[in-house]
Amino acid sequence: MNRDQLKGKWRQLRGHVKKQWGKLTDDDLEQVEGDYDKLLGKIQERYGIAREEAERRLKEFDHENAARGAMP
Repeated sequence: MNRDQLKGKWRQLRGHVKKQWGKLTDDDLEQVEGDYDKLLGKIQERYGIAREEAERRLKEFDHENAARGAMP
């Protein structure tokens, strides 16, 4: 998934993101609005992890969901 796909499919992906990262609030997800960098920042903030770790986890999430057909 690239940044444009995230933005374009945000409404569809939002539920999957919320399920994966339950510490993210609805307000967090509203603020993200499909912006990749904002999502990384919110994951970092809520989980207290480094940007590199947040990126790794987001890529892993992408691969897992793509394999299940949940993401483009």
